[in-house]
Amino acid sequence: MREQDAGAWDVWGAARPGRKDTNAAGAATWFNWTQWPDHGPDAKILGDLSGTRVLDLGCGSGGNLAHLATLGAEATGVDISPVQVSKAHERWPHLDVRQQTAEEFLAAGTYEFGAVCSVFGAAWFTDPAELLPLVHARLAPGGVYAFSHNPPALEGCYGPQASQMQPPEKGAEPLYVKRWDYQPGRWTEILQQSGFTEVTAEVIPPPAGKHTGTLLVRGVRAR
Repeated sequence: MREQDAGAWDVWGAARPGRKDTNAAGAATWFNWTQWPDHGPDAKILGDLSGTRVLDLGCGSGGNLAHLATLGAEATGVDISPVQVSKAHERWPHLDVRQQTAEEFLAAGTYEFGAVCSVFGAAWFTDPAELLPLVHARLAPGGVYAFSHNPPALEGCYGPQASQMQPPEKGAEPLYVKRWDYQPGRWTEILQQSGFTEVTAEVIPPPAGKHTGTLLVRGVRAR
């Protein structure tokens, strides 16, 4: 366990409000790839999930994972933050949520997943050179890997960057984690070099009145 990273994500998770009881359509669970509520595509990006093992890397407090379970998926989530895992267990006690890094979980397992997803999660905050081979090895042939996060914040600043988490205590030193920023075309190349096919990478435009879109990347393990 990367203790400093876990502490940083605990700070972030403790400051985050829980997911609303219902969305704009009145649904109790839903899947949201973007940072904007009730905006963007849904879980269909991952294919037909009924009876399929699905893994959420960096599942946070479990909102997206809970929706995958309602679609008939055998859903498992992993997150490095004890605070986030506790939130998930409290709201959705039926969910299979593990407190582990994505790399630890993937390296230790033996069974295959029909889909792996990450929404502003471990796919953004783990070196792709380490994570992608592990994901590819655990995907079933024809399985989908999809993840989303912010597009690069600054033109020309690509690769590992620093994200700051500020503890609420007055005078507390900020905590930092690494994220990996790439443009859509570069993500496409990286996934293809890791053995994925049918790779797409696009920026979903933000809703009216907002300025930041969402980068959504998808690839398939060859059959």
